[in-house]
Amino acid sequence: MPHRWISFRRIVGAGCQSFVRNAWLSIAAMAVMTITLTIVLFSVIANATFSKTIADIRSHIDVSVYLVDGITEQQRTDLTKQIQSIDNVKSVSYTTKEQALTQYKQQNQGNVSLQLAISETDNPLPASLHIKLYDPDRINDIKKFLDKPSVKALQSDETSYSGDQKVAIDKITKATTFIREAGIVGVIIFAIISMLIIFNTIQMAIFNRREELNIMRLLGATKWYIRGPFIVESVLYGVVSALISVAVCNGLFAVSSTTLNANSLGLLDIGYANRYFAAHFWAILGVQIGLGVFIGVVSSLIATQRYLRFKGGSTS
Repeated sequence: MPHRWISFRRIVGAGCQSFVRNAWLSIAAMAVMTITLTIVLFSVIANATFSKTIADIRSHIDVSVYLVDGITEQQRTDLTKQIQSIDNVKSVSYTTKEQALTQYKQQNQGNVSLQLAISETDNPLPASLHIKLYDPDRINDIKKFLDKPSVKALQSDETSYSGDQKVAIDKITKATTFIREAGIVGVIIFAIISMLIIFNTIQMAIFNRREELNIMRLLGATKWYIRGPFIVESVLYGVVSALISVAVCNGLFAVSSTTLNANSLGLLDIGYANRYFAAHFWAILGVQIGLGVFIGVVSSLIATQRYLRFKGGSTS
């Protein structure tokens, strides 16, 4: 068996023994790292969920133009073509008076008084054009056109610009930005705490094994043979913490899917968050493990560089 393979097995074995031997310190280090990775995971899922919510609301934003009863078919056709020629307009659909009345009755089926009132009068609802936009933020393009006197003359009521939905988008965007920034700050804080705890854990392990390490150096052990077990130990911190973090999140989503409604946390669509987590499970697990290993290895390298003062050719 090659010498390098034997050395590798010994390094891994020593790292695993140290991981078990320092159980309480390992638990403290992994607890903080698990919190860090969980914050990362929830920040990613929340950001994806809010982005989906924004996209859904944007898809329902339209501009409704209410037409006067006396408008001719030619006037309506010309108006539709002029609106379609505007760059930001995606589509234009037409709703007749009869269709508007049918939709109104369907939307108010449970309101008996409104049903009676509408049945005792001639159809008071106007025909309308519904305009879908590519970019709801560029609504002024269509507004300038619809405010022209010649176009105003063809309208029975003020144009509806789906103002409530636009306000909702602005609120969700602000919430998404806040959560993203808060998540970044939280990750940085807990990542630093994780690195400090792992640093101190490795430092204590080095202190406890200082006589053994000195003997190894005197016998000509390379610096990576001495460092290796500590790096393996820190890698185990990252891997186990990532597995715990993903398992906790998986459990929370499993519980939420059975006990909570899809919109039970307000703007956060738990149903979509659950589906997103399931669809990207393996990618999420890989990223979590990679991030955990990175934090652990960097902490270990700093600790061994600081407290193992390698000198001379015997430590190369």
